[in-house]
Amino acid sequence: MTDISTIDRTALLTLPLLELMQEANKTRKEFIGTAMDLCSIINAKSGLCSEDCKFCAQSSRHATAITAYPLKSKKEMVVAAERAQQIGAGRFGIVCSGNKPSAKDLAIIAETISEISSRVGLKTCASLGALSLQELQALKDAGLSRYHHNIETSRRFYSRIVSTHSFDERLRTVTAAHEAGLAVCSGGILGMGEDWDDRIDMALLLKDLPVDSVPINILVPIPGTPLAGQQPMSCNDAIRALCIFRIILKDKIIKIAAGRETVLKDFQAMGFMAGANGMIIGGYLTIKGRDVEADQQLIREIQALWEA
Repeated sequence: MTDISTIDRTALLTLPLLELMQEANKTRKEFIGTAMDLCSIINAKSGLCSEDCKFCAQSSRHATAITAYPLKSKKEMVVAAERAQQIGAGRFGIVCSGNKPSAKDLAIIAETISEISSRVGLKTCASLGALSLQELQALKDAGLSRYHHNIETSRRFYSRIVSTHSFDERLRTVTAAHEAGLAVCSGGILGMGEDWDDRIDMALLLKDLPVDSVPINILVPIPGTPLAGQQPMSCNDAIRALCIFRIILKDKIIKIAAGRETVLKDFQAMGFMAGANGMIIGGYLTIKGRDVEADQQLIREIQALWEA
């Protein structure tokens, strides 16, 4: 493979998949080793979002069948964090719909983060939209360790997916989280109609951003959203994309998130031999995940393969 500074896109896209997987797995071994990053999330505030992201069931602009509700109580979130710890998650993420929470909700979330940090002892992550540097610093002071804010796709393709907030706003929030002293989790969604250049451009941008963890979602077309009729990504294309992200991103955590069950199906272990080293367990936002025991067995099998 060529050096990333002079990346040969043709090679990434034409190399036989098994050879590309070997290259990606070698990169994972060299830069990551056998560390598996596991996190669990809570949909702490659902629906009624004013944004128009075409993939999202929580937008008030789309006629989806999700249940909308206001911010969950501190007690509910702490109990969910305890459950996340019990199933083996190393981090617990608080996720809220909308461009950003109200000051009242943000104060409750900060109190919750503080209690989880002190009582449960689990690292916390939050996905709360376009927060300011001052708001992010307040969350860090409360005990937050990582902030999640996806760039979603390439700059070129972004306007075809979202129009109510800009790509530059996404980048500003990522930078602000880093400036606040937080680790940053930022990735996106594959299979929304973007091309391979968009996927490679997204990976190259994430390489240059102050990002520690990169979640890779694979679109699950949701009835009622504008992408409901999108042709699902193939398993082979998803595996190739994971390989490309690992080869480009080298030492960043690459986490397989939503879509691994529906697209990779019985070949999920291949994603971890293609360079991934993390996953979300215990379900997603509006999509049910796999049975926890099945995921725990998968993790044991992957780690055995890595250590062989």
